[in-house]
Amino acid sequence: MPEGALQPLIWTIVAVVAAVTLILLGWRNLKARQSAIPEPFEEFADQVEHSFEGMYVVTTKFDDWLDRIAVHELGVRTNATLELGSEGVHLIRSGARDVHIPWEHYEEVKRSSGMIGKVVEKNGLIVITWNKDGFTFDTGFRPRYHEDTPKIYQLLASHDDVSRAGDK
Repeated sequence: MPEGALQPLIWTIVAVVAAVTLILLGWRNLKARQSAIPEPFEEFADQVEHSFEGMYVVTTKFDDWLDRIAVHELGVRTNATLELGSEGVHLIRSGARDVHIPWEHYEEVKRSSGMIGKVVEKNGLIVITWNKDGFTFDTGFRPRYHEDTPKIYQLLASHDDVSRAGDK
């Protein structure tokens, strides 16, 4: 190693370690601030009627797509399969906790071009709004195949009217 090159290398390593430490502290503090957010529903028996491959993007607070939910592994982006059944919606995730949404807690579906950390073509994301224990969530899913996006949207939108009728 040339003379004088050691000091910049040491400073670079220190800067990288400091940055990683600050990121981890920030994530830990975010999880601590969100500790009151309810856990997702447990898996429930269901007959799967439709299945779509894609990516679980993120879960955020309702209508605040820049406020990632870090607790309960809801902020972890993973490959996933979206399953629609007679009892609800299931996001089966690889490497993270699955997300299950019973139809009685489903509120509506929207399409979007982006959520925190993910921007795609116009209306390329499916955003599912659901609630648990008085807290409302938005969960994003990106279908692997473009032609699945309108299919998923239509299947979920057909439940919008049913969920609103139950509110009356």
